[in-house]
Amino acid sequence: MDRTNRRLLLIRAELKCLIGLSLPLILAQLAQSSMGFVDTLMAGRVSANDLAAVAIGSSIWFPIFLLLLGILSALTPTISQAHGGGDREAIRRVTPQGIYLGFIAGALIMLLLQQADALLPLLEVETTLIPLIEGYLSGVSWGFPAIGACFALRYSSEGLSLTRPSMLVSFFGLLVNIVANYVLVFGKFGFPALGGVGCGPATALTMWAMLFGMLVVFWRGQRYRNLQMLRFNAPWCWATQKQLLKLGLPIGTGLFIECSIFAIIALLLSRFGAQAVAAHQIALNFASMIFMIPLSISTAISVRVGYNIGLQRRQQTLRAARTGILSTLGISLVSCTVMALFAHQCVAIYSHDPQLLDAAAALLLFAAIFQIPDAIQVSCAGALRGCKDTKVPMLIQTAAYWGIGLPIGCYLGLGLEWGARGFWIGLICGLSSAAVMLLWRLTHILRRAPIS
Repeated sequence: MDRTNRRLLLIRAELKCLIGLSLPLILAQLAQSSMGFVDTLMAGRVSANDLAAVAIGSSIWFPIFLLLLGILSALTPTISQAHGGGDREAIRRVTPQGIYLGFIAGALIMLLLQQADALLPLLEVETTLIPLIEGYLSGVSWGFPAIGACFALRYSSEGLSLTRPSMLVSFFGLLVNIVANYVLVFGKFGFPALGGVGCGPATALTMWAMLFGMLVVFWRGQRYRNLQMLRFNAPWCWATQKQLLKLGLPIGTGLFIECSIFAIIALLLSRFGAQAVAAHQIALNFASMIFMIPLSISTAISVRVGYNIGLQRRQQTLRAARTGILSTLGISLVSCTVMALFAHQCVAIYSHDPQLLDAAAALLLFAAIFQIPDAIQVSCAGALRGCKDTKVPMLIQTAAYWGIGLPIGCYLGLGLEWGARGFWIGLICGLSSAAVMLLWRLTHILRRAPIS
């Protein structure tokens, strides 16, 4: 067999592993993103004000949620490298510490969100929306301790290359979310009709249901039991907590910085009225659902890169990163084309208001463009996480989003009064800058720095 055929076989084998890991993660992420879609859809059926309140409320809690998930995602490369190196004791030690960290961090976020009423007047939000936003955020906050512990379990499972449980639990959560939203938003089965506010407690119930689902998976799964991963009597370990925070805080900060750009835009657009915010939310929600595909592949890349580093296999590490990035780029080209050609059809499910749909479809064209740089940057970030390189990517994302994307968006959106269009152009500039810099960083790490 010549070298070319051997290389193709190795690439196909890597691609098969990547697909096997990615498909359950894609379905899991789509199920999670669909929960936001359900909130947007049901709140939009009530009124534009309810939809705007959910949009603004989401723009406040979701970046903090991503910060939490980023911190906990340190579990994936930590466990994948231990798995590749056959270090069962490290897996047994790290998982309970991740659960403790997730629950405590979630409880702190819960307390923070319950004080969010002091923030809203400073953001110049319409006074009619403030009671709706406060009620929504109060309801969401009660689910954060549960979702913190849930994702600690999920990321530990994914570090072992076990991604199917994430998919099953996410679909279970989606089912709970649909039922809870229907009952609380529209007031079914004797419950009062809370409107958009009902999306908050419905989300909290979903978070607790997902934690219950992950606990069942770990209690029943033979592999988890053999590794003794679910040990609630494990003593608190400051050394492990420090290790997780050192790796996870830059990841969480990077995700927070990226997502906060969207949050800031939603808040700045609030001065243009509820319809401008609603159009932005519709376009963002649809684009976010599509983005779950490259995001899931990014997690699979992180697992594959970390596993091969644990085995000290340099060429396989390089192949895993390259295959993952090219696969993500190819998928982004398809999604970009679909969103650009069928923009009106994509947003038509969100509302019956023709003016609102026209505005959202116009923004979706910009969202289609940034699918490409966004896919490149998220896949590179995933590979770097697998290498446990997180601090420099965080600095790159900070420079790209806050130093390039947001200033351009503010100048175009507010200075030239282009509104939402100007902000989305700024997003494209920020994402493109991040993609270029993260790709350079990954090339430097994989080709020049020793992998150990």
